[in-house]
Amino acid sequence: MKKISISGFLILLGLQISLAQTSKTYPKADISFLVMGDFGRQGEYHQKEVAKQMAITGTEADIDFIITTGDNIYPKGVASTLDPAWKSSFEDIYVGHSLHVNWYPVLGNHDYAGNPQAEIDYSQISRRWNMPARYYSKTYKLSDGSQLLIAFLDTSPFELGYYQDEDEPFRTNVASQDTIAQKKWFTDLMTNSKAQWKIAVGHHPLVTSGPRMDRKNHVANSWQSLLEKVGVDFYLAGHEHHLEYNQLSPQLNHIISGAGSKITNLKATDKAKFAKSTNGFAAFFIKAKVLEFQFIDDKGNTIFSQQIKK
Repeated sequence: MKKISISGFLILLGLQISLAQTSKTYPKADISFLVMGDFGRQGEYHQKEVAKQMAITGTEADIDFIITTGDNIYPKGVASTLDPAWKSSFEDIYVGHSLHVNWYPVLGNHDYAGNPQAEIDYSQISRRWNMPARYYSKTYKLSDGSQLLIAFLDTSPFELGYYQDEDEPFRTNVASQDTIAQKKWFTDLMTNSKAQWKIAVGHHPLVTSGPRMDRKNHVANSWQSLLEKVGVDFYLAGHEHHLEYNQLSPQLNHIISGAGSKITNLKATDKAKFAKSTNGFAAFFIKAKVLEFQFIDDKGNTIFSQQIKK
């Protein structure tokens, strides 16, 4: 057996310590998941780097599922369930073992520029892509018997500017949707639920520190007061390509996680509790009385965390 000198042993020991320090300890949770959006760009613009850190976090946090906040495939969604973009922008990028859990997507405006129905139909092909309809919900049981309710919304039809867009089939795809029916579905779902935690996911943010900061926000006008009325705790969005956290009311918290690939500069950050133009994603850890979320960048650094208690 080859002998190892004391100095060699210390070097090996030091290596072991440094490796151990790369692993994080995440909060114990009944349900944990990642949130990422605006991502499908054939691996470019740091998409692969974000995917790598998602896989590491997914393993260390033992995540249950992944939520996307829309704009799943750039530049114009997919043409069909056989579109090569599924492979180049999704299957070949998110290869880590921990990422082979259920993915729950919502549609973004770029997805509407292609064939949005194909993203729903891909659920019949992919084991992990789970999108049963343009809007839907999931309910999870927590350790004390209470529930977590997540509503996945289709927000593009609420952006009035899209109805005059010059591009087809984008304009027709958006205009064909029944916004009244969706809001009734959502109102009934939330009003009839006694869930301890209520989360809504949509593509368009209600507020932003990004380049769309000063634009008229039709989605916010249509949804914010309703979200507050029915007791939603968190609204998760993308569309703006950065990471941001705001508290819109004593109960309603708001995050933007749209930094899965190409990012954009911030316009102003004075109203946000946190905002940063960097690639990354969010990680959520939920128990009956405590919810914690973290923003993690494409280098694996936790750059912000917030805990909400009930």
